[in-house]
Amino acid sequence: MKRNKRTVGFAVFCISLLFLSACASMPKNATAVTDFNVEKYLGQWYEIARKDFKFEKDLNNVTANYSLRDDDKVKVLNKGYHTIDKEWKESEGKAKFRGEKNVGELAVSFFGPFYSGYNVIAIDNEYKYALVAGKNLDYLWLLSRETTMPEKVKNEFLEKAKSIGYDVSDLVWVKHDKNN
Repeated sequence: MKRNKRTVGFAVFCISLLFLSACASMPKNATAVTDFNVEKYLGQWYEIARKDFKFEKDLNNVTANYSLRDDDKVKVLNKGYHTIDKEWKESEGKAKFRGEKNVGELAVSFFGPFYSGYNVIAIDNEYKYALVAGKNLDYLWLLSRETTMPEKVKNEFLEKAKSIGYDVSDLVWVKHDKNN
């Protein structure tokens, strides 16, 4: 009897993980870019603005570095300066494509087997500026290869985000005033 309960419990756990993974997608009205080139996306990005959430709360000077791993996944290294603790924080994760590698639909994980949506929904031809949507309307990032973003690009990204359903009035505009 104990063995059957364990087997059923394990099966429920596995099904729950599959369900959570399947739910890790993107907001209803968002579409990931096609003709996405992960090689061009690699390297350092500066966070210009974001929807705030607990893992980035009180962080400024936030960067994300992407590099290829040996297992066809992407290494994600996020850094930021915690303005309350007065120290640098760092988090390493991994990202994988949810489908075709030429579509900017990825899933990212910083906590073991749990993945969440990471969707490049706008990017310029030179891969200097990107708009990234999370799994729902609580997650959004404006990224740049430099610590600033031209107003024209910023406004285009904000309009796109609003058309998807994002409330952009509560974005955190990230300061970049420290070096690490």
